[in-house]
Amino acid sequence: MTARMQAVVQDRFGGPEVLRTAEVVRPEPIPTEVLVRVHAAGVNPVDAKTRAGAGMAGVLGAPPFVLGWDVSGVVEEVGFGVTTLKPGDEVFGMPWFPRAAGAFAEYVTAPSRHFAPKPAGLSHTEAAALPLAGLTAWQILVDTARVEAGQRVLVHAAAGGVGHLAVQIAKARGAYVVGTARAANHDLLRSLGADEAVDYTAVPFEEAVRDFDVVVDSIGTPDHLRRSLRTLRPGGLVVAVPSGSDPAVAREAEERGLRMTGFLVEPDLGGLLALRALVEEGRLRPVVESVLPLADAAKAHELVEAGRVRGKVVLGVA
Repeated sequence: MTARMQAVVQDRFGGPEVLRTAEVVRPEPIPTEVLVRVHAAGVNPVDAKTRAGAGMAGVLGAPPFVLGWDVSGVVEEVGFGVTTLKPGDEVFGMPWFPRAAGAFAEYVTAPSRHFAPKPAGLSHTEAAALPLAGLTAWQILVDTARVEAGQRVLVHAAAGGVGHLAVQIAKARGAYVVGTARAANHDLLRSLGADEAVDYTAVPFEEAVRDFDVVVDSIGTPDHLRRSLRTLRPGGLVVAVPSGSDPAVAREAEERGLRMTGFLVEPDLGGLLALRALVEEGRLRPVVESVLPLADAAKAHELVEAGRVRGKVVLGVA
């Protein structure tokens, strides 16, 4: 008999109301893959954008499909050739991105090296908040910008999913870190290690701070990117996270002796292991604002789309 499982599916693009739970065929691991019983799945802005027909919809194609890329769970079965994981191992990861991973479900399958051992001391809920946002921050700051001790880093939307982790990773690299956020979130930023916090609703950030080596711009509109350029030192870098590098703004940056690049996160075992190490060293902690059951995926999307989440929203699956 074919194994079945519960998953959050959508049959058309649209608002959160298109999400529904349904029974679907459980995936089976092929050689080099593992079957993971999902305990928790993080919800990211890219999920909401893809649900609506933007984001990674061009990669996934038309519905039906199952969204979700953040996973924390337990290995249930391994395919031929897998030597790094075994049944019973607790793991976390961001499998397949930007291809479909189907994390909003009871089980996922993916190559074993898309997962790493879950950080000791983190619950599955906390671990599920870490992969996509954490790898985004790590790959921007470490692999792309190569942040070093003594450099100045500006993190926009610093209380959000990517932002609150970027603040901590930049601090762990020895940087001086400034975060933009509403005043209500400044205590959170300071608790995460930010050296300064700027209330972007009270003052234009480009007038309040400057002389940065790196700006992590999670807003990414052309106007916001231009304003971010004004905060850079000569040769400084702006990384446009959600929408890529606007060509006109990129030309302006080059003309002014500045740099700008778009960015998209990739599956990364080395990055997962680095995040795990930072957690276990006490230098990184994911913040989870809300935990909802799988059946409330639509509500989770509503929270994410409202743009006021501190840290992450997570679906509890098992």
